[in-house]
Amino acid sequence: MTINRREFIEGAGLVAGSVAITGALELPVDAAERPATRMLVTPIVNGQLRTIEVEPRTTLLDALREQLRLTGTKKACDRGECGACTVLVNGRRVLSCMSLTVMQNGKRITTIEGLEHEGQLHPLQAAFVEHDGFQCGFCTSGQIMSGVAMMEEARAGWPSAATPDVTRSFTLADLSPREIQERMSGNLCRCACYPNIVAAISAVAKET
Repeated sequence: MTINRREFIEGAGLVAGSVAITGALELPVDAAERPATRMLVTPIVNGQLRTIEVEPRTTLLDALREQLRLTGTKKACDRGECGACTVLVNGRRVLSCMSLTVMQNGKRITTIEGLEHEGQLHPLQAAFVEHDGFQCGFCTSGQIMSGVAMMEEARAGWPSAATPDVTRSFTLADLSPREIQERMSGNLCRCACYPNIVAAISAVAKET
């Protein structure tokens, strides 16, 4: 018996549909659909001890935004490429979209909301306003958090790939525009406000 092209396609469609339906009925529930075990994590967020109940796979970014309502930390690329989600963990800058919440038990976490003190902006926050270091503002919180940590790294004497002489101790006074550009290269700005961002950080570095 000869089967034409149209009959073959119709038959193949019926078989594929039957297999899909039968397979869906016989396969066990996918592991991703099962209720995940939840864990209690108690980090110190912006100076306050917080208790968060999360699934083991919950990122720090999602916990901050969705459970603690600290939405100043932005979700942009969600894959560790843009730096918009940067927060400080024990004083070090961390990409919160690439960090699990369950890893933060007992750690000190600072978000953009935790930089101001008694109603006063952090000097770098004020400098971003003065030097017009943002346009859309989506990357700004990550830029500021990274800038704060970067200046502490420089103050601690850490060199960078732009440091001409790594054999001598680095100081905050050595934080040139080129150094700032190199150290802030992990934070991207769609609006291309890089010159103003560098100017804001330079101004604060000179005053501290």
